[in-house]
Amino acid sequence: MIVAFSISPSGTGRADGSVSEAVAAAVAVVRASGLPNRTSSMFTEIEGDWDEVFDVVKRATAAVEPFGSRISLVLKADIRPGHEGELDGKIARLESALGRADRDADG
Repeated sequence: MIVAFSISPSGTGRADGSVSEAVAAAVAVVRASGLPNRTSSMFTEIEGDWDEVFDVVKRATAAVEPFGSRISLVLKADIRPGHEGELDGKIARLESALGRADRDADG
């Protein structure tokens, strides 16, 4: 399964509203997990089995707790039993499809 999630504290007391230190604490937990992952400007994706992934999400959420009085967690899951390597596989198939579309457009 792949889970894309975003964790953000509120009630941080910071005048500039920055949550980068809190997000860094969460991402550090994900990276230390050893599971395949990637982080973009809005979400972190992690791949593994149900129990592994949700344990990491739980620990990442706990890592954000000291940074605010409230935490928002947004989560989306792609549950596809029997498939591994999809974090990169989905992107490779997309890029391949885009390459075909570009060649078809060129005539």
